Amino acid sequence: MNFGFVLPFGDARAAAEAAREAERAGWDGLFVWEPVWGIDAWVQLTAAAMLTERIKLGTMITPLSRMRPWKLASEMAALDRLSNGRVILSVGLGAVDTGFEQFGEVTDRKTRAELLDEGLEILTGLWKGQPFNFEGAHYKIRETTFFPPPPPVQKPRIPIWVVGAWRREKSMQRVVKYDGLLPNKMNAKGKIVPFTPADVREMKAYVMKRRKLKTPFDIVVEGATPGDKPKQAAANVRKWAENGATWWIEAMWTAPRDGEGMSRVMERVRRGPPKG
Repeated sequence: MNFGFVLPFGDARAAAEAAREAERAGWDGLFVWEPVWGIDAWVQLTAAAMLTERIKLGTMITPLSRMRPWKLASEMAALDRLSNGRVILSVGLGAVDTGFEQFGEVTDRKTRAELLDEGLEILTGLWKGQPFNFEGAHYKIRETTFFPPPPPVQKPRIPIWVVGAWRREKSMQRVVKYDGLLPNKMNAKGKIVPFTPADVREMKAYVMKRRKLKTPFDIVVEGATPGDKPKQAAANVRKWAENGATWWIEAMWTAPRDGEGMSRVMERVRRGPPKG
């Protein structure tokens, strides 16, 4: 089991300091969220890369449907080279109530899913290098020889974790094509509901039966554990690991967005991961 920490808020300096403290405390990854309007995730992660050597760096999550895939491909490749191959990308449709409508972003779920699928194809295609051409319903790209950037360090590509809604076939088929699953569960009415370790076990079986790639595959679970009760914290995580999870992401989304809240976040980072 690997252990990551997602920073609930904070600027680039806070992300860099949190990553440095997380690396010292034994965490395996530091993640930031990617807002429609707010602190830029890739500036945060670049700052974090400059103060660390080992820890993985990524987003939680990137709503690719509202981004230009070629710009994201450039940013990620540059950061992967800067960090010597420590970048992870987490993608999903995103939460439309975080500013999509206010900034004129696409809110229709079907269209966002199409943009996500095309965006992923463009990312991975550009990372492979030129010549690259693409023609989809939303994007059309022709081969370019105008100073293409060097590829990422990681091979065959930067790992991509994808939100998978259980049991939505189209959502899960998207997951199968990539490198990790961020589990989600929807009921018959399309409402998000809590998932269980047993659901994770079923989702893993589904993916492993259909996945053709031979590269490693991660299952990523997010939650909160008590940093001052290591045995209890480890027990909370163990049930997920026993059912197939490979990453635990510690999250403190409800922490107050002020100095006191940041102090609590940093205290939890310094206490280290719930390894027991």
